[in-house]
Amino acid sequence: MTATKGLEGIVATTSSISSIIDGVLTYRGINIDELAENATFEEVAYLLWYGKLPNRSELNGLIQQLSEYAQLPNEVLEQIKLFPKDVNSMAALRTAVSSLALYDPEAGDMSPEANLRKAIKLQARLTTIVAAFARIREGKEPIAPKANVSIAENFLYMLTGQNPDKVAIEALDKALVLHADHELNASTFAARVTVATLSDIYSGVTSAIGALKGPLHGGANEAVMAMLEEIGTLDNVESYINNKLANKEKIMGFGHRVYKNGDPRAKHLQKMSRELSNLTGNMNWYNMSVKIEELVTGQKGLKPNVDFYSASVYTSLKIPRDLFTPIFAISRVSGWTAHILEQYENNRLIRPRAEYTGPANQPYVPIEQR
Repeated sequence: MTATKGLEGIVATTSSISSIIDGVLTYRGINIDELAENATFEEVAYLLWYGKLPNRSELNGLIQQLSEYAQLPNEVLEQIKLFPKDVNSMAALRTAVSSLALYDPEAGDMSPEANLRKAIKLQARLTTIVAAFARIREGKEPIAPKANVSIAENFLYMLTGQNPDKVAIEALDKALVLHADHELNASTFAARVTVATLSDIYSGVTSAIGALKGPLHGGANEAVMAMLEEIGTLDNVESYINNKLANKEKIMGFGHRVYKNGDPRAKHLQKMSRELSNLTGNMNWYNMSVKIEELVTGQKGLKPNVDFYSASVYTSLKIPRDLFTPIFAISRVSGWTAHILEQYENNRLIRPRAEYTGPANQPYVPIEQR
């Protein structure tokens, strides 16, 4: 047996949920460009869970279910109030999601119907958790979710207490569509490994959140914004990036293990970043991002990935930097749960082998002789 570092190039399972073929991303066979331009996030979530786009009645039914499940159990809300105010936002989300299982009477019900209901509950409640945590740590009371509005609108409303404008809702909704699923990425694989033991869906999503927390996965968009803030102004971009490149330092938001000719999602977020920057009257972050892209792509041939422009999109929406990755989770839970449901349908325990590189034929030495 020979190990493949990072499992690169290894096909670990079959799936009908999403694909990346020749640089083209699809959900259930539908090109991401079509979905980004035409579909709402709720349509995409339905597509991932049910394998088809919903008709009007089915979409309204899903929105109604999401509304019914959006309220958090009081016990979970009280638990969030006890979190340290400076706790990592993804650690807070991971802990709150894990505790949801304690207050769901269906948590141990492994029937397909119950698992689908739990998927919808998780989608609705992650949104509420992130918004509630953001307010509680600032000493504010959490805001109850609205009924029968989109995930994007509800999140922005619960975060600020104000009705968001149409452009802001559309921007966040598009970001959620673009982040919803991405084949067998690290967090999705973690979820499938967990539930392949026939553990429950809450355990699978908690595992996924733990994987997404890492800066090499979901945390990259936070790192992009930290870089932009460190650079400060457009005039500083060229010297900063040239210095990074000269020292062979990694520039976050560029390159992708799967995409060799550019991430197809990035162009949609670039357009959204430009529109939001125009709306707010602050073009600084967008103009800096464009300049960075010109330099990095021109000198290294690396193209921006989905994380790069999402940083300036979320900042234009006045979303705190440490909530970028939790928002990623709000979107990706649709994909995680779709993969969990698929794993349950045709399950086999995921148990790879390891290439042993330690010493051989070691004798046991009694403690008196050590």
